[in-house]
Amino acid sequence: MKPKTPYLATDVIVRVWEEQKFKGIVLIERKNPPQGLALPGGFVELGESVEKAAIREIKEETGLEVKLAYLLGVYSDPSRDPRFHVVSVVFVGDSQGNPKAGSDAKEVKIFKLEEIPLSKLVFDHKRIILDFIQGRRA
Repeated sequence: MKPKTPYLATDVIVRVWEEQKFKGIVLIERKNPPQGLALPGGFVELGESVEKAAIREIKEETGLEVKLAYLLGVYSDPSRDPRFHVVSVVFVGDSQGNPKAGSDAKEVKIFKLEEIPLSKLVFDHKRIILDFIQGRRA
């Protein structure tokens, strides 16, 4: 009998810095449905820790090296992903440099917090970003 459990994923709010100056956070435009803007991240592979998956996904989607700073929270609303039930472990991390789209990212861009187009975010990434901005943890 196959166990029926949610898929495990990870997302990262990547804070991009230029020396000591905060430039903004990274969002990707997705190639695949659901289309829109999203935090970089993806599924945890068998035998992989969520931390390693987060770092791997950032590198694949943005080309950036990221240092994870802290766990923002675990987001597990069964309706957060229209494809199937996904539980996401969400980190905040720091990076420097200019991101370049890779993997399933059509485009990647750094957004100042006040310029994030919240209405274009997919999944529950609007809630995650608002939790981050307001200093809440899930």
